[in-house]
Amino acid sequence: MTQQRRWRVVETVFVATAAAEKERHGHQKNWYERTILGEIRDEEDEILPRKDYESLDYDRCISEPYVEVLEGMDNKKAKKYEAVRWMMVFAIGVTVGLVGLFVDFFVRLFTKLKFTLVGHSVERCTDSGCLPLSLLELLAFNMTFVFIASVLVLIEPVAAGSGIPEIKSYLNGVKIPGIVRLRTFVCKAAGVLFSVAGDGVSLYQFQSITFRRIKFDFPYFRSDRDKRDFVSAGAAAGVAAAFGAPIGGTLFSLEEGSSFWNQALTWKVLFCSMSATFTLNFFRSGINFNKWGSFQLPGLLNFGEFKNCHLWTAVDLAFFVLMGVVGGLLGALFNCMNKNLAKYRIRHIHPKAKFIRVLESLLVAMVTTVVTFAASMLLGECRDLSSPATHNATLSSSEDINSTIRQYFCTNKTYNDMATLFFNPQEAAIHQLFHQDGTFSPVTLSVFFLLYFLLACWTYGVSVPSGLFVPSLLCGAAFGRLVANILKVKLGMDIYSGTYALIGAAAFLGGVVRMTISLTVILIESTNEITYGLPIMITLMVAKWTGDFFNKGIYDIHVQLRGVPLLEWETEVEMDKLTASDIMEPNLTYVYPHTRVQSLVSILRTTVYHAFPVVTENRQNERDFMKGNILVSNNIRFKKSSILSRVGEQRRRCQSMKSYPSSELRNVCDEHNAAVEPAEEGEDLLQQMLERRHAPYPNLYPDQSPSEEWTMEERFRPLTFHGLILRSQLVNLLIRGSATQPRLSYAEMTEDYPRYPDIHDLDLALLNPRMIVDVTPYMNPCPYTVSPNTRISQVFNLFRTMGLRHLPVVNAVGEIVGIITRHNLTHEFLMAKLRQHYITI
Repeated sequence: MTQQRRWRVVETVFVATAAAEKERHGHQKNWYERTILGEIRDEEDEILPRKDYESLDYDRCISEPYVEVLEGMDNKKAKKYEAVRWMMVFAIGVTVGLVGLFVDFFVRLFTKLKFTLVGHSVERCTDSGCLPLSLLELLAFNMTFVFIASVLVLIEPVAAGSGIPEIKSYLNGVKIPGIVRLRTFVCKAAGVLFSVAGDGVSLYQFQSITFRRIKFDFPYFRSDRDKRDFVSAGAAAGVAAAFGAPIGGTLFSLEEGSSFWNQALTWKVLFCSMSATFTLNFFRSGINFNKWGSFQLPGLLNFGEFKNCHLWTAVDLAFFVLMGVVGGLLGALFNCMNKNLAKYRIRHIHPKAKFIRVLESLLVAMVTTVVTFAASMLLGECRDLSSPATHNATLSSSEDINSTIRQYFCTNKTYNDMATLFFNPQEAAIHQLFHQDGTFSPVTLSVFFLLYFLLACWTYGVSVPSGLFVPSLLCGAAFGRLVANILKVKLGMDIYSGTYALIGAAAFLGGVVRMTISLTVILIESTNEITYGLPIMITLMVAKWTGDFFNKGIYDIHVQLRGVPLLEWETEVEMDKLTASDIMEPNLTYVYPHTRVQSLVSILRTTVYHAFPVVTENRQNERDFMKGNILVSNNIRFKKSSILSRVGEQRRRCQSMKSYPSSELRNVCDEHNAAVEPAEEGEDLLQQMLERRHAPYPNLYPDQSPSEEWTMEERFRPLTFHGLILRSQLVNLLIRGSATQPRLSYAEMTEDYPRYPDIHDLDLALLNPRMIVDVTPYMNPCPYTVSPNTRISQVFNLFRTMGLRHLPVVNAVGEIVGIITRHNLTHEFLMAKLRQHYITI
C-alpha cells in the first residue's frame, strides 16, 4: 500500500506539471478532462484490483494430447458425454433442492422452538415483572446460534456473507480460492441454518458447489470450461430453490456475471433450476401436507396469493415511479453506509486475530436482540384483533395470517403490531405486510423501517453466512405499506395496500442490488401474478437509474472492496482511444521449444506467471527487410512505419512517460539510458536495427535466460510466436516426464485438476538438469491473438466473451510483442492508461 501511495504522489506531480503546461498554452479543461487527468480523484480509486487473483481459462488448449482425444471421438461418444453432462446438471439441481429442504426444516424447527419458549416467557413475565429474564432467554438463543455460524466461517472464511459477490466473480472468470469446495458447501449450508435461526437479519442463500474431484473418466469434465458451466447451473438452482422461480434463477445466472453463454447452456441451466424447484416443492408439500406429488409449496420464500380484484390502476403507476426514485435513493444511502462500514472492517477488524470477528458477530447479535425486544416492548402499539381483514389473501401454508400475530406486552383481544414484525420469521413478516389490511400504524412502520434498515446495513458484512435479499424485501415492504397508509389517510385513495408493499419491496431491493431483468421475473414468479410485471419492471428500472447516479450496487461494491479484477459487460466509449499496444505487458518471460530442465525450473521458481509464450529468436528479420528494401522500396518503408516491435514499444513508453507502474520496467529504462547512445533526431528505430544487422543477437542456449546486463535491444529482441504453454503443463511435464520423456496423454496432463502440483514441491534430485525438454506437443499452437493496433473495445469483447485467460499481441510478421491478461482490462488500469494518453497528446 505504501508503494501504491508513492506511485500516486509521483503520478499526481507529473500530471499537475503537464496540466500546468497545457494551461500556459491557453487550454481550458472541463470537468471530465480534469477527472481523466487525475486532478479530480474518485474515492473508489482507493482500492485497486489485486494482482494475486487468477483467471479461469474458458478457452480450450488445443495441444497434441487433446487432438488425440478429438481424433478418437465419434458421434456415439459425443452423445454419451452430453448425456452425462445432463445427468450432472440434474444431480446438481436435486442436491440444491435437498439442501434447501434440510436448511428449511431445521430453520423452522429452531425458530419455532425459540419463539415458543420466549413467547411463553414473555406472557408469563408481563404481569410478574420478569421481562429481563425473557430477554436473557432470547439473547441465549440468538448468540448461541450466531456463535456456531461464526465458528463455521472461521473454518472456511469464504463461507461468510451471501456468496453472491464470490459467485458473480467466479462466473465472470475470476478464480476465487475455495469457492467451489466441499468444505465450503458444508460450512455455508450449516452456517445459513444457524445465522437465519439466530439473527433474523439474514437470507436463505445457496451457491453452486462443484465437488473438488469429479472422478469420472471423461476428459471434458476436467477443465475450467466444464466447471463454470456447472457453477452457472448451480447458481441458478440456488435462486430458483429459494424463491420458487426457475426462470428468474436462469436469468440471474445470466445477468449477474456469466461471461460466456450459449443456447445449450441456457437449456441446461433452466433444467437445473427446474430440478431444484420441483425437488424442493415435492418434499416440502409431502412433509407439510402429507400430499406427496401435490406441489403446493414452490419455494422457501413465497409471497402468497394476491386475490384482490383491482391490484393496481394506471393512476398508481405515477406513485410507483416516485417510490422507485425513493427506493433508489434509500438503496444508494444503504450502499454508501455499508461500504464505509466494510472499509472500517477491512482496516481495523480483519487484520486482527480471528476471534475478534466472532466477537463482532456476537456484538451484532446482542444489539439486534436488545433493540428488537425493546422496540416491541416500548414502541409497539396494542391494536384490536378484529381490525385485520384476511379475506383478501391467504397464506401458502395451513396457518392463517392471524396465527402469526403476537400479543406480547398487550392485554387480551389485542396484539402488538411491532412484535408481530420482529418476533416472526421473515417470511411470515413479509406475508403480514403484503396481505394484512389495516394492521400496522404509520409510527410502527416508520420505526420498524428505520431500525431494520440500520440493523441490516450493520449485519451485512459480519463473519457469518448472512445475505441481503430477504432483509431488503422486508424493509422495502414496510416502506410500501407506510406509503399506502399515507395515501389512504391523507388523500383518501382507494388502493390495495398489498400492492404498494410489494412495489416498495421491489423499489428498495432494486435500489440496493441494482438487478433488473432477473429480479423482475423472480418477483413475478414469487407472487404468481403476471399483472404485476409492468409496475415491478418500471419500479426496478427507476430505482436502478436513481441509485446508479450515486454509486454501484451492493454486490459490485463488495467485489471491488475485495480487489477482484471484475470485467464489466463493455468498456466506455473513450477507451477506444487506446490500442492493444498501449495496455499490453511487453516484458515477457518466455520459453523455447527445446529448453533444458534447469532453465524451466528456474523460470517456474522465480516467476508467478501462469502462462509462457513459446518462441524462437527471429534472427533473419533484418536480412528479410533488406531483401525487401532492395526489391520494393515502398514496401519496406511501409513495414518500417507500421510494424510494432517490443523494443520500439518499450522505448516509446520510457521516453514518453517514464512512469510505468512496474519498477522492473523503470529499471529497464534506466539501464537503457546508461548503456545505449541516444538516437539521432528523426532516426527510425528499425533503421538502427537494419544498420546493426551484422551484429548478431546473443546466442541463447536452452539453459540460458535473459541477463540484467543486456541492452534494451537485447532484452526485447524480436521473438517469433509459436504458442502458449501453461505453468501447470510445465510442472506436470517435469514431474511425469522421465529421461526418455514419453509422450503424456491428455488424461495424465489433467489428472491433478484443479489442484495441480506446485513447482516448489518438486524433488529436484529426481531430475536431470541438463536434459532438454520438448514443450511443443503440450503447448496451445493456436490461441486467440490480436494485432497491436486493435482497439480496446475489440480486445475487451474478445477477451470477455470467449472467457480468455491470456491474450498474446502479435505483430504483422508473427512476432509476439506483448501479452494481455485480465488485469490489463480492468476499469482502473484502463483509466490510468487513458490518463497517460491524454498527457502524451
